[in-house]
Amino acid sequence: MFTELLRVPIVTPQVLVPVDVLAALLTLWTLLGRRRGLVLRVVAVVVGAAVGLLAVWWFGDVRDEFGVAFTPVTRMWVALAFAGIALALVVLVQGGLNGRAWGRRVLAVTAMATMVLAAGLGVNVDFGAYRTIDQAITTNPYPDGTLGHQHAAAPGATVVDAATWTAPAGMPREGKAMSFRIPGTVSHFHARKAVVWFPPAALTKDPPTLPVLVTFSGQPGQPSDMFQAGGMGRYLDAYAAAHKGLAPIVVAPDQLGAPNRNPMCLDSRQLGRSATYVMTDTVHWIEKHLDVASGPSAWGVDGFSEGATCAMQFSAEHPGVFGSALAISSEIAPFTGSAQHSAQVAFHGDRAAYAAAAPIAIMHRNAPYHDHLTVFGFGQDDAPYRATTARLRTAAEQAGMQTDVLVSPGSAHDWNTVRYVLAHGLQLVIAHLGLPAQDGAL
Repeated sequence: MFTELLRVPIVTPQVLVPVDVLAALLTLWTLLGRRRGLVLRVVAVVVGAAVGLLAVWWFGDVRDEFGVAFTPVTRMWVALAFAGIALALVVLVQGGLNGRAWGRRVLAVTAMATMVLAAGLGVNVDFGAYRTIDQAITTNPYPDGTLGHQHAAAPGATVVDAATWTAPAGMPREGKAMSFRIPGTVSHFHARKAVVWFPPAALTKDPPTLPVLVTFSGQPGQPSDMFQAGGMGRYLDAYAAAHKGLAPIVVAPDQLGAPNRNPMCLDSRQLGRSATYVMTDTVHWIEKHLDVASGPSAWGVDGFSEGATCAMQFSAEHPGVFGSALAISSEIAPFTGSAQHSAQVAFHGDRAAYAAAAPIAIMHRNAPYHDHLTVFGFGQDDAPYRATTARLRTAAEQAGMQTDVLVSPGSAHDWNTVRYVLAHGLQLVIAHLGLPAQDGAL
């Protein structure tokens, strides 16, 4: 029963409306239930809301601790949560020790907890992150995998010809995600387990040679995010169902090392050798263990936010490895805290070296590119990333890349944007990787 509760959708009106109504009623009852101290409680609510908005402005807009521009909806929920906390604190210190005072305090604490819950659910809906409690509390739900059904492709192997491929009897109807430890043999980077998704065709006894897509979460994040929050497996399954079980094998390595670390997909003494972990350890692991085709025409990379910046860095710097990229809300440069701090922790304060690590600088340096596709995506309401995407696309086209841009309607820097771009952009990348083209969204 507990497991079933964890799987109850928390983004549906059946859950959100009762919680919101209960939070509103309890808060109003706490605020207006008695005249004595009413002015002080009203002041607490106003001050609490102001503190919440100030906190969002300082940590979000000024310090950019979260790497996102918060929407008015999220700001509203944060203000309401702070207002509920402030109201509860005032009620807790009001009155004496009589029974009625304790009853009011219990009511205030209950109202505060319900308001914070409502705010958390509201922010989650706005960011589109988790559909169930299970997703919110489970960092990696995928079982440890074995590679008994896999074998490395011969050097120079090409992507299977979909026209001649026949799906064998008993092939699974859906793909499967599993966890694997990709060791930092060369980089000595301490990475969490990667998530690898196999399409139905790759789960057969004699799997065909397929393209590979390397995917990165945002920061903070974990390798499972693109599947848990982004629903990537669902879109790939839709493609595979229409193409005899064929789809790219997807590898989601850990480019961060921990949820709140950001080595910026660079090599540095202070942050670790994240770039080497991806481009040497992970690439060699894929080549050694998975039946994937050789050459950039069969290798792609994608990501969201910090992960999209990584995708742009690796795609631009290593066109001999990756010939396709899908960048969802990419930053203009690798970034942690501020440009000055980023240069300090990654390049010992050398701003010129830091500037040279930006995707635009890399594209200028390595141009011209040949048969290289980059698909960009961002949310319609995400003004900063709209401007960033425009600059990146211009630089990519000037460097000879083919490009496309997808705009997610009515979303911002959130997982709603990720899901829209995956549904409308994955098939563009898949076609460039050598599998059949598909019209329409996945």
